[in-house]
Amino acid sequence: MAIAPCLVDQGLLHPDLDDMRWLLPSPPSGALLRLLRGIEEDVARERRREADLTRAFAPLLALAREAPGHPRNAPAAPLTLHRGTARVADAVSRALDACVHEALTVQPGGFRPGADLPSGPPCEQALLSRGCRIRTLYQDTTRHAFPVVAHVERLQGDVEVRTLSEVTEQLVVLDRAVAFLPAAGDRSMALEVRAPALVGYLAALFERLWDLATPMFPNPAPEPARHGVTARQCAIAALLTEGLTDAGVAERLGMNVRTVRAHIAKLSTVLGSTSRTQLGYLIGQSGIVGPSGSFRTC
Repeated sequence: MAIAPCLVDQGLLHPDLDDMRWLLPSPPSGALLRLLRGIEEDVARERRREADLTRAFAPLLALAREAPGHPRNAPAAPLTLHRGTARVADAVSRALDACVHEALTVQPGGFRPGADLPSGPPCEQALLSRGCRIRTLYQDTTRHAFPVVAHVERLQGDVEVRTLSEVTEQLVVLDRAVAFLPAAGDRSMALEVRAPALVGYLAALFERLWDLATPMFPNPAPEPARHGVTARQCAIAALLTEGLTDAGVAERLGMNVRTVRAHIAKLSTVLGSTSRTQLGYLIGQSGIVGPSGSFRTC
């Protein structure tokens, strides 16, 4: 053992219990798990150290920003990755405080329970009160989410809301100077974008979606229908032609599976379908789905 201590320490060799003078090879799977466990522990320790250092330096950074000689007009980094919900919230809050002209937001997902909405004066009202314009894109299912509708109706100022069957991931563009994008599925990380070309591209993307969307507030437009098929059913039909399952359609449109199946049943009744296969054929024949797979405005 004296001539191979590293192999023993790493679990690649172990003493022979019948004869301690000999070393035997350990199972590779067990050795690998032990080595990986050590790496995971090192990574977790470094992450805790990073969080501790960030908390420790936060007061000092705040004081430095308030110092007379601090370069307040120093150019910000074109791309900044914020880790942790607290740091993301702080970065967005500071950008909102500096916003003076316009806020563009995309909020994916369907129904949002009232508990998710701010109970106190929302940040939107603070923007509106100082003359900012707010435009927000939701998914169509939000049109029937009464807590969201009530939240929007309480706002006073230049605010508009429109909806689409599908929207991009969450997006915030402020004064066409800074944008925020989620960098993790649980929104624990966000990318702050200040590169003018990228921010301009994101703002142009928002404008394209805005032109395609249906007004919801302050002057809601009724969901159009054609031959008894609503716009939402047209969107479902388009996704069915892509081969998506009921669950896949529900995820894309921010709906629950039961609602999707109810719309499919109504679509089948309108088109006179008696099976799922026949429904796909009748969707193609009806013309409610365009040649590229996108739904027509019914």
